[in-house]
Amino acid sequence: MPKELQGVADAIGSIVDSPLVQLGLRAIAVYWIVFWLAAAYWAFRDLQLRTDNPVMPYLAAAFVILFTPILFPAAIVIYRTIRPHEKIDEVYERTLAEEAMLAEIETVRYCPACRRRVNEEWIVCPSCRTRLARVCPNCSRLVGLDWSLCAWCGRDFERREVGAPAAAPAVSQGGVGTRVATPDGAAPPARPTTGQGVPMGVPMATPMSAPMVAPVASVGGIDPARSAVASARSSSRPSPRSAGARPGSGRPPGSPGPLPER
Repeated sequence: MPKELQGVADAIGSIVDSPLVQLGLRAIAVYWIVFWLAAAYWAFRDLQLRTDNPVMPYLAAAFVILFTPILFPAAIVIYRTIRPHEKIDEVYERTLAEEAMLAEIETVRYCPACRRRVNEEWIVCPSCRTRLARVCPNCSRLVGLDWSLCAWCGRDFERREVGAPAAAPAVSQGGVGTRVATPDGAAPPARPTTGQGVPMGVPMATPMSAPMVAPVASVGGIDPARSAVASARSSSRPSPRSAGARPGSGRPPGSPGPLPER
């Protein structure tokens, strides 16, 4: 080796062998090793925030450590290239934003026929006259066309209402006419009646339909009215044979005796 180069090498060796330089070199080595381990821990924590797999963070840290303290910067570059680009919370926020946008779009009503924007309180589309909703007959609230019952009052649209029975005709007592009550509360026109308050067309008992008793003149001081009543009672009672009359008696048991004379 030439003398000039030998002198330079000796000068460099003397500088390196100095205690101050040796302390600096040891500090740089420790710093580099700490940085290497910190890079492995950073890869571990970063992958925990980006994936739900519990094994992948450990594999990322081992990948950085296996590259040794000298080549670990290359491991960090490779890790940043292949790691997931979004964190778990970022994915969650993006999903919530998409769901909120979809919910907002669904709240805006559109006509199913012409796809124009309509109001929630409209029953018919003003553009194409398509039916959008209907009114509940019970609570008068707007309900959907595909609803089977009202969400506000519980009215079942598929169940048929049983009609109220027709009311019996009421006959007026004043002789003017007969009115029949209807379910809707409206009274039909009066039916003409006779002078005695009975509707026309209904058979009415007349004095001729009742049994007539001919007046009998009083004979021997007997009242004709009483004899007529006695004869009616005796005719309505059973015969002595069917009622078990006593033998030898001329009248059935329980029949009234001869009326006393006045």
